[in-house]
Amino acid sequence: MSQISKTCLSLMISTSALVATPSAAQTAPEIASADAAAEPSGGDIIVTGTRASGIQAAQSATPIQLLSEDALSRVAQPNLNQALTQLVPSFQAQTQGTDMSSFSLSARLRGLSPNHTLVMVNGKRRHGNSILQVINGAFGGSAAPSIDLIPPDIVQRIEVLQDGAAAQYGTDAIAGVINIILKNKDSGVTAKANVGEYYDGEGRSYSVSSNFGLPIGDDGFLDIALFHRRNDYTTIGEGQLSIRNLDGQRANNVPALFQPIYDSIIARGADVGINGGQPKSQLNLAFYNFGYNFGGFEIYSFGDVSYRHGDALQGYRIPRRVCDTSAGTDPALCLQRTVTNGMVPHIEVKQDEFSITNGVRGDIGSWDIDGSFSYAEDKSNIYTTGSAAATLYADAFAKAKATALAGGATLAAANATATTFANASAPDYFYDGAFKFTQFVGNLDIKRPFDIGLADPLNLAFGFEYRKETYSLTEGDAQSTYFEGGQSFPGYTRGDASSLGRNVKAAYIDVALKPIDGWYVDLAGRVEDYSDFGSTTIGKVTTRYDFSPAFAIRGTASTGFRAPTLQEAGYSSTSVGPTSAILQLAPSSPGATAAGFGALGPEKSVNLSTGFVFRPVPKMVVSLDGYYIKVKDRIVSSGNIIGRSAVPVGSSAAIEQAARVLTPLINGLTPYDLVQGAIAASGKGLDPSVVSFGQIGLGTFTNGIDTRTVGLEFSARYPIDTDIGKFDLSLSANYNKTKVTKSKLGTLFNSNSIAVIEKASPDFKSVFSTLYTTGAFAANLRATYFSKTTQLVQPNSLSTAVRPIKDIWGGPGYYEGVVKAAVIIDLELSYDITKFANLAIGANNLFNKKPEVPGLVADYDPNNPAWRNATRSPYINNSGGINQPFNFGPYGTNGGYYYARLSFNF
Repeated sequence: MSQISKTCLSLMISTSALVATPSAAQTAPEIASADAAAEPSGGDIIVTGTRASGIQAAQSATPIQLLSEDALSRVAQPNLNQALTQLVPSFQAQTQGTDMSSFSLSARLRGLSPNHTLVMVNGKRRHGNSILQVINGAFGGSAAPSIDLIPPDIVQRIEVLQDGAAAQYGTDAIAGVINIILKNKDSGVTAKANVGEYYDGEGRSYSVSSNFGLPIGDDGFLDIALFHRRNDYTTIGEGQLSIRNLDGQRANNVPALFQPIYDSIIARGADVGINGGQPKSQLNLAFYNFGYNFGGFEIYSFGDVSYRHGDALQGYRIPRRVCDTSAGTDPALCLQRTVTNGMVPHIEVKQDEFSITNGVRGDIGSWDIDGSFSYAEDKSNIYTTGSAAATLYADAFAKAKATALAGGATLAAANATATTFANASAPDYFYDGAFKFTQFVGNLDIKRPFDIGLADPLNLAFGFEYRKETYSLTEGDAQSTYFEGGQSFPGYTRGDASSLGRNVKAAYIDVALKPIDGWYVDLAGRVEDYSDFGSTTIGKVTTRYDFSPAFAIRGTASTGFRAPTLQEAGYSSTSVGPTSAILQLAPSSPGATAAGFGALGPEKSVNLSTGFVFRPVPKMVVSLDGYYIKVKDRIVSSGNIIGRSAVPVGSSAAIEQAARVLTPLINGLTPYDLVQGAIAASGKGLDPSVVSFGQIGLGTFTNGIDTRTVGLEFSARYPIDTDIGKFDLSLSANYNKTKVTKSKLGTLFNSNSIAVIEKASPDFKSVFSTLYTTGAFAANLRATYFSKTTQLVQPNSLSTAVRPIKDIWGGPGYYEGVVKAAVIIDLELSYDITKFANLAIGANNLFNKKPEVPGLVADYDPNNPAWRNATRSPYINNSGGINQPFNFGPYGTNGGYYYARLSFNF
C-alpha cells in the first residue's frame, strides 16, 4: 500500500473518532429474512426512489429490487459486480477488458451505458473511476464507480432502483440507481476465507476478509471491514501468432531463413496464448461506517481506502521486432533477449483510491435536516514492463555504430560494439503516466410531513447540492514517449496531458401525497447548473394506485440530462497492437479538430414506465414493469477511422492510392488523408513496424447518435415450508431492446458500430433460483438464461468467412459472430460445522459453458507447422488468437469456476 493510502486510512479513522452515525439510509431496519435475496412479503423499508419515510418495498411506486447480505454472500467470487450480475436480470457486468479497461471493469442497467447508472453508498453519490473505458464496445466511454472497491462484508443490503431518477438524485441516473446500504453493527465479528480457480487451472484466486462492529458509548457504533484479494492470469484460446513476420511475409509462406524462428514460436503456442482473459491483480481495501446519536441529532461518517496492483499480459511480439534494420534483418543486430522467443509485454496499474463522507442529521422543529460533505480521490499510475522500444534501440545502435566507425573500427567491429551498447542500454520498464480524478460533494437535504387533511400527510422534501470535479492526465517519462515508446503501450505525451475541472450546483424539490386512499403521487423537479455547459431543468412524476391489498398499478414519466464525464472529454492516448496502432484523441484536441470533431455536449433523455404489483397470496409478490427510454445526443465512440488501405503489403503505390481514392470520404477527406492529418496535428509518433505493414487509425468520443430502449422486467418470489425443509423460490427476467434511431456520424457509424449498441447485450435474461435449507445444511441453485448475442466481425486477410454482410454504408463486409443462447448453472452447498463456522463449496458455470469458437481448426497442433497451410484461418474473428472463443458473450470466456469458502461468525 502506498504512503498516500496509509495516510488517508489514518485520517479517516481519526476523523471517525470525532464524527459519525447513520444517515437516513442507515436507519432502515435489518432485513428480517436471511434466506432470500429480498423479503418475500416486500415488507422492508426502502430509502431509494422516494423521499418519504416508511415506504415498504412492496408499496413502491417504482420497480426496486432488494438484495440481502445473505444473498450477496452466496456467489463464488467476493465481488459485488459478480453478485449483482447473478441476481439482477437487467444488470450486466463487463466480463473482461483490453489493455487499460481490464482494470476498470464496469456494469450497466437496462442495456444503457454504465455512465447512465448512479451508484450511491448510504444514499450519497459514489465517485467515478480515474480509468476510462476507451475500447469501442458496449462499455466504451465508461468512467463509472468501481463497485468492486466496496467489500461485500460491509454491505447490509443493496437497493436497485430500476427507473429513471435523474430529477431525484442527479442528472446521470437515466437507467437507474444502485444504493449500497452499509452495516451499522455495534458488536459481532465475521471472517471469511475464499479460494477458487477456473476449470482449466487458470485464474486461481484467494481472498480473506473480516467485519467487526464495536460499540461507541451507549449510542454509537463503528463497523469496519478489511479485505484482501488476489487472482492470477487467465488466457483465451490455444496460442497466438502474428499474421506477418518482419519482412511482410504471411505466416504460411515463411522464407527458409526465418523457418527455425517461426518453428520455435509455434512450439511455444501455450506460452503465447495470451489474448484477452483477466489480468493478475491484488486488492487491499478497508471500509468503515461510524455513527453516534446524541439524542436530538446524529453525526455520521463512512469511507474507504484501497490499493490495487494489476498486471495484464499484452499481445505477443515476434522475434527480431526490436532490431537495427539498416543492414537487413540479421538476428545478431537485434535486442538479444527477444531474438529467439520474442516477447510478451505487460501493462501494470497501481491504483490508489480513498473516499470519506461526514455528515449530521436531526430534527429542528418539525423539519428533518441532513447535511453532509464527501471527498474522494482515485489515482492510477500506468507502466509498461517486460517490453522494449524499437526506435530507442535503433537510435542507440546507430549512434554507437557511428562513433565506432569514426574511431576507425571496421564495420563488423562497429556492429558488434553497437549491439553490445544498444542491448545494455535498452530499457524494459517504462512509466507511461497517470490519471487522477477527484470529487467533492456537499449536500443539504430537508423534509417535513404536512397534515393537510388527506389520507396520509403530504411529504415535502427539498435540498441543494454542490459538486466539484477534477481530472488530470500526466505524461509519461522520456523513454515511454520517445517516438512510439515501449512495445504494446506507449506513454502519454505532453500533447496527451490535460487538466480539467468543473463545478455543478443543483437544487431539487419533491412532493409526495395521497389525494385519496390508495392513490399515491410523487412529483419531483431538479435544476442543475454546470460551469462548462450551463443550466438544465428536469422533472419526474410517479404514481401508484392500489385497487386492493392484492393488486396495484404504477407508472412514471421523467426527463433526464447527463453531462459528459471529464474523463470522456479529456482522455488521449495511443494504443498499439502487434499489427495496428489506434490514436484516441480528446474531442476538442488539435488532432480531433483536424479530423472534423469538436467538444462534447450533454445528453438528454425521456423515461416512461408502467407496470403492476400483484400479491395473489400473502407470502408472494409478483411485479411486471415496461419501460421506454429515449436518449438524444448520446455520447459514443466515433469508431476507428482506419487510415491505411486494406491492400497487400508490397503492392505498388498506384494500387494503394487507387484503393484510397475509392474509399468513402469522411468529413470531405479519404480516411488515409484524415488520419495522417490528425496524426500530424497531434504530434504523435508511431511504431515504424506497425506503419509499414499494419493498420493505423484514430477515434474519439462524440455526441453521435440518438437511441430508443424498450423493455420489460418481471419479478416473482415465494417461500415454501415443507416437512423436509424450506424452499425459497424466485424468478426474475428482463427483456431489453435498444435501437439507434439517428446517427450524426455518417459512414463512421457503420453496421458494426450499430451492432455494438443494439446487440451487445442479450435481448432476454432470466434468473431462477431456489435456496433450500434444513437444519445446518443449505443448497443454493441458480439457473441463468441468456438469449443469443450477436456482433459483426470483419474478417482478416486469411479468413474465409461464409456469407459476408455488406456494410449498410458501403464499407467492408462483415459476418455475423453469434454467441448462442445458453443456460448457466450455479450451485453452492454449505454446512454449519459448528455454531460459529460454516463451510461452503460450489461452482459458477457448473457445466463449463464457453462462447462459440469462430473458424475452429479442429486439428490444430502447435508443434506441427503444417497447420499453417490450411485453407481456413484459425483466427477468422480477426483477434490474432488460435481457437479463441468470441469475447463479447454475456458470461465471459473463462468458463467454469469452482471454489470453497470458510466463514466464521461470532
